[in-house]
Amino acid sequence: MGLPNDTTVSQSATSQVPSSSSSPSTGNESRGEQRLSADGLPAVRLNKNALTVLQKRYLRKGADGEVRETPEELFWRVARCVAAADKLYDADADVESVAERFYAAMASLDFLPNSPTLMNAGTEFQQLSACFVLPLEDSMESIFTTLKDTAMIHKSGGGTGFSFSRIRPENDHVLSTGGVASGPVSFIRVFDAATDAVKQGGTRRGANMAILNVDHPDILKFITAKRDQHAINNFNLSVGITEDFMRAVEEDREYPLINPRTKQPVGTLRAAEVLDLIVECAWSSGEPGIVFLDRINRDNPTPALGRIESTNPCGEQPLLPYESCNLGSINLSHMVSVSEGKPVIDWEHLKRTVHLAVHFLDNVIDVNHYPLSAIEERTKGNRKIGLGVMGFADMLIQLEVPYDSAEGLCVGEEVMRFIRDQAREASKERARERGVFPNYPDSIYSRLQMPLRNATLTTVAPTGTLSIIAGCSSGIEPNFALTYVRNILDGQRLLEVHPLFETVARREGFYSSSLMEMVAKHGSVRGLDGVPSRLQRIFVTAHDIQPEWHVRMQAIFQRYTDNAVSKTVNFPREATRDDVKKAFVLAYREGCKGITIYRDGSRDKQVLSTKGSQAGAAEAKTEAPATPVEAAPGSIVPRARPEVTVGVTQKIATGCGNLYITINSDDKGFCEVFANIGKAGGCASAQSEAITRLISLAMRSGVDVESITKQLVGIRCPSTAWHGGRIILSCPDAIGRVLEARLHNGAVPSGGDGQAATVRNLGGQCPECSSLLEYSDGCFVCRSCGYSKCG
Repeated sequence: MGLPNDTTVSQSATSQVPSSSSSPSTGNESRGEQRLSADGLPAVRLNKNALTVLQKRYLRKGADGEVRETPEELFWRVARCVAAADKLYDADADVESVAERFYAAMASLDFLPNSPTLMNAGTEFQQLSACFVLPLEDSMESIFTTLKDTAMIHKSGGGTGFSFSRIRPENDHVLSTGGVASGPVSFIRVFDAATDAVKQGGTRRGANMAILNVDHPDILKFITAKRDQHAINNFNLSVGITEDFMRAVEEDREYPLINPRTKQPVGTLRAAEVLDLIVECAWSSGEPGIVFLDRINRDNPTPALGRIESTNPCGEQPLLPYESCNLGSINLSHMVSVSEGKPVIDWEHLKRTVHLAVHFLDNVIDVNHYPLSAIEERTKGNRKIGLGVMGFADMLIQLEVPYDSAEGLCVGEEVMRFIRDQAREASKERARERGVFPNYPDSIYSRLQMPLRNATLTTVAPTGTLSIIAGCSSGIEPNFALTYVRNILDGQRLLEVHPLFETVARREGFYSSSLMEMVAKHGSVRGLDGVPSRLQRIFVTAHDIQPEWHVRMQAIFQRYTDNAVSKTVNFPREATRDDVKKAFVLAYREGCKGITIYRDGSRDKQVLSTKGSQAGAAEAKTEAPATPVEAAPGSIVPRARPEVTVGVTQKIATGCGNLYITINSDDKGFCEVFANIGKAGGCASAQSEAITRLISLAMRSGVDVESITKQLVGIRCPSTAWHGGRIILSCPDAIGRVLEARLHNGAVPSGGDGQAATVRNLGGQCPECSSLLEYSDGCFVCRSCGYSKCG
């Protein structure tokens, strides 16, 4: 069985070797052909993290929970299932040959479909779509019917988006009962609680998007709904922004609030103040984001079917009510070759991959099992697909182009325009063979006389888990870091270096384990002695890049994307609210369809308060004075806590975020310890409170403080961090080190602002493997096990 003629199979670009010692580029003469299996098709070559993710989330398991499938079998299962759709249009179709081409694209990691397709194709579930939008009308029947439908979608592995803008505002009149309405935010909480109770298909957690129009009377309550970072955790929130609102901001005027029940104005707000509130909340916690609804509907291919009011959970897929969409991503790190000694984009390889991917995604629509008949009807009527990319940052590295440069923008524009144009050509071919999408006569393409098989073709979606499998950078995001820490079996942590960086460092002779540790600590190569300045410019990370470049790159890709672009605009911790506001305005002016920002450290929990000389007194955390009890014979009764204590609070970086440790003393010595790393009710907060209560009890019972510190220092958890030039192994280790330092009248050395480089952009521990979560593509993703908070 030979390799299909229209399939190019090449080794992952991230393992290529530079063609010269002065260049990070890679090419055909160094990477060679990927190893083929006995049947002439590509053998699957995966790194350890990819294997971990596949085994945990994608490979089929037996009743005993043991893996019963290999990665090769997974790709064959998916390829044969999706290829079978060809028989619906041609009884003589060579399905096995089509399956071989689909298999080759996935096995070589040139192209991967969205997670539900990898998980469910060829199984009893057979629900292959990632994105759904459901309607919400202003009635209890509609709301709770949609809630039931949401549960079924989450169970099948999909994510859901809703517009709550049609629901009447809080305290509005309810005619049927004579009561008052509870408002859209209260129903968002109901949906959030229901999502908590449903685990998607045993492999993906529920994820939702809630959108509220900026002219809804409850908009201020919606904007501030997630000030409590433990609230509405299963939802991303976005404000639906209109052109009129943005004009009102620019003109510094008020705009009307409209009751969706009566369609009448019920008040006004000053637009600039509303935008400032959005900015304030986004600066504080990363939410809400904003979506430009008028801009989205300007590109609505089927306006006769209705107005688009919502998107999928990460905002990149605007959909009509009851629409779904299946997504897939091309690995751009595989689309680079060498011509005349220089790295260039392999346009022929990219063209073949685009055409194959469009064929694949169009087939998915036909073999998909839909959770609701209304979804099947609307989806097959428009046949929307979303072809996107991953590995863009790795492509730029191979091309020796800095991400944050005019040349980087040009590469992005060239690549996405080419993908859009080739996707249209592929869709036209499918239309000639199979017919246009059924709603074509009422679409914008009918007026343009552009016969297409699919109403939309391109989407730049998050690829957190897929990019781990493919071993490349995520979506169009810059690399999060050049080093990663991976858990291994005995609880130790292994430092991993980005393959392209390691290859170049070894080739140019500046590689050393101490330098790699320095990169891990610093979080970047910029400003590091020992790394050539030219390479410092090329090997950029997310936090090396000014927010303006993040927005401009998103806008460049949006120009050639039918749907929308998922992208995180990263800000340093010291960024101001005005910096965030400038990014929002720039996104509007540059033509983005939405924007999500994340300020480093903004998800840190509340800081323990200190007042005057009572530096350790914590608001709402003061332990009540001990009540005397009758002691059992031989037992020790701790001395009562005094009314007044004095002490100090130290901030120390841990793998779970910043920990604030307060040590208080009375006239007899140390008497109590407080540690704050999260709001009340959080797991980390509960653990730290339990530890410090027991430490305080031991101190007031006369236990030697040095003995206490010996029990704490050295305790290791999976999430370590650098602080002041040393590794902090865990929260107990941090408490022990601060205690030890105070015992000797010192302090743990500070690492600048105390924020460890290795905890940038983090959202605490992964709930499944305890590694660190990074914020990328608008979502928290674990690089160790593939967990994604957005499903």
